[in-house]
Amino acid sequence: MGLKSTLWSLVAGWVTCVALSAAPMPDELRVALKSFQAEGTKGWAFTQATEGEGQSLLERFDPRRPEFQRWTLLQKNGKAPSAEEARRYTEAQTRRSRGETAPNVKDQIDESTAENVGDDGVRTRWRFRLKTTDEDDRSAAHMMATFVLHRPTGTIEEVDLASFESFRPVLGVRVDEARTRIEYSLPDGDRPTLLRRITVRLRGRAWWFKSLDQSMTVLYSDFEPGRRR
Repeated sequence: MGLKSTLWSLVAGWVTCVALSAAPMPDELRVALKSFQAEGTKGWAFTQATEGEGQSLLERFDPRRPEFQRWTLLQKNGKAPSAEEARRYTEAQTRRSRGETAPNVKDQIDESTAENVGDDGVRTRWRFRLKTTDEDDRSAAHMMATFVLHRPTGTIEEVDLASFESFRPVLGVRVDEARTRIEYSLPDGDRPTLLRRITVRLRGRAWWFKSLDQSMTVLYSDFEPGRRR
């Protein structure tokens, strides 16, 4: 399903002004990225609330259940699903389970383009251009990824993937803005870093007349360990 981001992501308002400057990737960031997983720490059950384009879904994921029964539809558009909606949802789980792991943007960053774009002593922000790793990928060359590192815990707290110019991923389609922001909780006691929120924003047109404008927010809550620790 699509992910979203809002306009306030366009302005990363810093209290202190930091000039953009190319710099080597610091060891603290390299270490954090080595263990970073875009989908968050695996093995935890959670509730996922998705809202966008006038629709909403409330779902529950439990890794302790059989593979194609791990996702349960709790609500659709604020109501318990009908029998038909529940049936269609269950049928869709085969495709969903096989594609459960999200792509990891850290594998596409071009380290030679590293820019420090903010540092308040507790959090530091590093921005990178992306490399094209697939010959069919017509988006990466127009995107930048910003990682927010929480220094005291060595945790990647936020990833902001954003276009810096318009581009045409396929014939007849122009993307004017594409932005995905992924936020993670900080580790606390025996609880690791976990997904907290994803926001996605897309602005563009198809064949000059059809709007592609979309926005969506995904919230994560009610985490439980999927296995005994």
